Order: sequence, then structure tokens, then C-alpha cells
Amino acid sequence: MFDFIWAAIPLAPFAIGGLAIWTHHKRKTLELEVELTKARAMERPQVSDKLEQRVRTLERIITDGRGRDDLAQQIEDLREKQLS
Repeated sequence: MFDFIWAAIPLAPFAIGGLAIWTHHKRKTLELEVELTKARAMERPQVSDKLEQRVRTLERIITDGRGRDDLAQQIEDLREKQLS
């Protein structure tokens, strides 16, 4: 009835070894994923700061009270400044 046990006993070390290799691989994959997430999180503040600066500049231009022609010129000046 339990004849398969005699066949499973010699195979157990191979199964345990495979499980150890698989868990090591999974752990390493998760560590690399955490490092990648940290690196991406460090990049976000720079992008966020740039966007915040641009929004502040646009708000200043809009609320400045100058004419529309001057507004277009200011936007063009910002584009030229950004390209250089």
C-alpha cells in the first residue's frame, strides 16, 4: 500500500534542494525589485520639483495681470530658455 514511500525517500533530497534553489531565486528577485523601486522613488522628487517649478512659473505669468501679447512672449521666452 505504501510502496511509493520507498521511491520517494531517495528523491526527497533532490526535491528539498530544488526548493532551496527556488526560494533563493525568489528572495534575490524580490531584493532586486526593492532596489529598483527605491531607485525610481529617488527619481520622482526631481521630476516633481521640475513640474512644480513650471506650474509656479505659469501661475505667475497668468496672475501677473499683463496683456495677452506679453503672455505669449513670456511663454516663448520660457521655451527658448528650456531649449538652451
